[in-house]
Order: sequence, then structure tokens, then C-alpha cells
Amino acid sequence: MAPSPPVFRFAPSPNGRLHLGHAYSALVNERLAARLGGELLLRIEDIDRTRCRPEFEQGIYEDLAWLGIEFAPEVRRQSQHFDDYRRALDRLDAMGLVYPCFCSRQEVKDAVRERETEAGTPWPRDPDGAPLYPRTCLGQSAADELHVLRLAMDRALAAVPSESLSYRLFDESGKERDVIVDPARWGDVVLARKDVPTSYHLSVVVDDALQGVSHVVRGKDLEAATDIHVLLQRLLGLPTPRYHFHRLLGDETGQKLAKSRLSLSLADLRAQGATPEAIRRQLGFT
Repeated sequence: MAPSPPVFRFAPSPNGRLHLGHAYSALVNERLAARLGGELLLRIEDIDRTRCRPEFEQGIYEDLAWLGIEFAPEVRRQSQHFDDYRRALDRLDAMGLVYPCFCSRQEVKDAVRERETEAGTPWPRDPDGAPLYPRTCLGQSAADELHVLRLAMDRALAAVPSESLSYRLFDESGKERDVIVDPARWGDVVLARKDVPTSYHLSVVVDDALQGVSHVVRGKDLEAATDIHVLLQRLLGLPTPRYHFHRLLGDETGQKLAKSRLSLSLADLRAQGATPEAIRRQLGFT
């Protein structure tokens, strides 16, 4: 049988308007999908029901259509698939790999500060700079009180062969190499929030598998998080896509473009008279 064509995806969150960084990521996906004869999917990652809004989702469709990027017809919206994530959580729970955590962010900070004072040394941090969870709630049972669900990292690592924790990294020239991952540096990550039965890490792994995504193209800011994703793929018996991490765009101060910093949006640029062709040229896509 002939191999299936590769499947790519662009997966923005509707918690603000898209900016040039999003345009760049979408265009890299478009270019690589075309180069490899693949299909490009659009996924709306809207599990954060407090920040995601319908007008931002509509803005995503408008901005991508304006850029002229074509996607496969069906769009997957994460908020419509919580049952998929819940089933994955149930599997991990049945394996004894998740536990409830009742700590607030402030309580985690206080616990870490106390341990740093006792030890006289800094508490370990994850690749994003956040302190590792001190496992305050490990061993507690679920209760009516709202809680998150965390992955017991030591048990999870013991459940998979260490030699299997790797993925294939590819570049735009088609070259590939193996990358070994180190999930332990993330500690007991959150797999389900207090308000929804999932997290970014869990939902993205489940979605990629269910959508048959074979090539994940995303920014270098998510490269380290792939450690967690590969581990979850092994635990859940899911395939591991190939990965490519593109450069991040910055503003005139050198800071990464971000919705939270109110970086100039594509809608703003459009209102100022920018054209799709000009945006493509500016970003290196001619």
C-alpha cells in the first residue's frame, strides 16, 4: 500500500487576535505541507473557557482567509471533545499515574519558599522557570473540593522503557534526527484543570492522535514541552509525530510577540492598509 500523505495542523487559541508570529507559524505549516504533499488541518484550542471568546475565534477564520491559507474543511474545536480527554485521563488513572492536587498557586509558592528556606538552596525549576510542584498532595484522595489532576512523574517514567522516550526532529530541508526527551525536568505536571477535564499537554496529544497528525510544526517555545507529550504518547499507546520547531518573532525591543503583551495584530495591520502579499514578503514567504 502507498504511504498515507503527511498531515500537518495549525492550532491557535481564540484568546486574542492573531499577530505576525501566528501568521509565520501558519505559513511555515502551509509551506511544509505543500512541499511534502500533505494536508493542513485547522484546530481551535479553546479549552480555556474564561479567556476564549467567539469573536476571537471568528477573527482567526478571517485572518487566515485574508492570508490565503487553505485548510481541510473540518475544523476541530477542543471544547466539543472533552469526553475524548476524559477517557484518556481515565486510562492514566486506572494505571495509578494521576493524583488530585488541592493547592492554590499561592500555596505552591509558599511551600516552595518554605523548602528553600529549610534547605538553604534554590528549589528546582522546570524549563519555563516555574518551581517544580513539591508534591504536597501526593497520596491524598479526591474530595468534593475543586482540584487539578497531576501526573505522578516517577510512576509514569517507571511505566515506560526509557529507551523509547524520543522523537524524530525534522528540518525544512527534510533532514531528520532522533531527540531524546527528559520529562522528569517538568515534575508532576497538571493534566486536568479545576474547571475542565484536560490541560494543554493532554488535549494536544489526544487531538494529534485522533486527527492523524504526522508532522507537528510549532514555535521553539514549545520544544521543551515535547518531553511531556512524548511521555503521554507512550503511556496512552499513541503514535509520536515528527516535530519541527520554527524560530520565534520578536518586536522592536526583542521581546517575543504575544497576545498578552498586546502585540500588533493582523487585524490592526489590515486596517493600516497591509496586504496579504506584503505580510508574506515581510515574513519571508514569496
